[in-house]
Amino acid sequence: MFRSGRFVADHVEPADDSQVQPNGVDLTLASVHEQTSRGRISRDGKRIGDRREIPFESIEGRKWASLGRGGYVLQYAETVHIPEGHVGFIYPRSSLMRNSCMLNTAVWDAGYEGKGEGLLEVHHYVELERGARVAQLVLAEADHDGTYEGSYQGERTE
Repeated sequence: MFRSGRFVADHVEPADDSQVQPNGVDLTLASVHEQTSRGRISRDGKRIGDRREIPFESIEGRKWASLGRGGYVLQYAETVHIPEGHVGFIYPRSSLMRNSCMLNTAVWDAGYEGKGEGLLEVHHYVELERGARVAQLVLAEADHDGTYEGSYQGERTE
């Protein structure tokens, strides 16, 4: 069973009332990155390719990232805590899809804590404002063996 937005909000910091939805919590945009070198995923490890941060342009006192077609890594502003007995899923906000963009993510295991990332596929030029709501986190009750202890635990929380 998926949990209510209020329940999810208890596991996201910070989250104000405007981010709480009936079935989840909206995550906001902290930064946008473009991968600049080859990554590697092997049977016994991984290497994430180098990235460059896409600069935000200041327009009338607001910060905007102008993105052309391609793939980008979005970093979320909020710290997420996936509680025991649950699994997290991230979905794109419909406004991304309506602007020819798609957001892909992985499963967020019980015990994960951090400010995660998603892969934004841009199919038509788009501008994104820093702090805009771009994704929605939902939590579902789930059985699990152990909790997350991988290399992304605590990412970007320092």
